[in-house]
Amino acid sequence: MQDHYEKLGISPGATTDSIKAAYRKKAAQYHPDKNQAPDAAMRFREVQEAYEVLSDAGRRKAFDDYRQRSLIEDPLAVAREISGQYIQDALK
Repeated sequence: MQDHYEKLGISPGATTDSIKAAYRKKAAQYHPDKNQAPDAAMRFREVQEAYEVLSDAGRRKAFDDYRQRSLIEDPLAVAREISGQYIQDALK
């Protein structure tokens, strides 16, 4: 499961305005016309998807509910996923 909050660099308690501001910043950073990195297009799509989910109240609630259930039902798998992502990001 991708953490949409992490993709935008915001906390789960972020307001709608801060979600929009974070999206604009990340979208400008990863836009393929401005960023020539090989993974820029993929990251741009991830940021768009995160914004689409978090900017819609119903989809955000469903995502938050799923995220909470994942932490409760299988904490070891979630911890492995989080630590793996952290290590990947640290090595970049």
